Amino acid sequence: MVIGQAPGVREPTLKRPFAHTAGKTLFRWFEEFCGLDELTLRSQIYFAAVIRCFPGKASGGSDRVPAPDEIRNCSAWMNAEFEILRPRLVIPVGRLAIMQFIECQKLDSIIGRSFLISHGKLSFDLIPLPHPSGVSPWHKISPGRELLVRAMKKIARHPAMQSLR
Repeated sequence: MVIGQAPGVREPTLKRPFAHTAGKTLFRWFEEFCGLDELTLRSQIYFAAVIRCFPGKASGGSDRVPAPDEIRNCSAWMNAEFEILRPRLVIPVGRLAIMQFIECQKLDSIIGRSFLISHGKLSFDLIPLPHPSGVSPWHKISPGRELLVRAMKKIARHPAMQSLR
C-alpha cells in the first residue's frame, strides 16, 4: 500500500493517483530499484491518500497542505482501507503521509529505515519515502539521495514486493 498526501490538481481528470510530475519520479524509483514498471505497480499495489480531494493552492502557488480537521475528516476512509486490505507493507510518501504513523521532525532520521507499526488490530512494516515532488531537492542531494536509495532497497527486498515478481 502506497499512501500519498492528497490528489494533485490533475489527478481527477487523469483518473489515477500519482499521475503527474511526482508520479513520474516515484515510478522511476520503483523501476530502478525494484524492477517493476508503472503498469505492474498500478495493477498490484493499492494507492491511497491521507486526504481524498485536492486541497487547493497555497498563496505561493504550491499545493496547500491539508489542515488537521481535513485529515481527521478523511481518516475513516484510510482506516476502512486498512481493515479491508490488511497490508503487509505500507509506504508513506512525503512528510504528511509519514506523520500519520510516526513522528517526523527531519526526513534524515526516518528515510532509509523500516518500522513495525500497529494500527488498530493490524501490524505491518512501514518504509517511508520522501515526496518525489520537483519542488523539493531533498531526494536529489546528500544525504537525501543515499537515504532514498537505502529505503528503495529495503522496499525491493520486502516479502510483499518479492511476491510481485
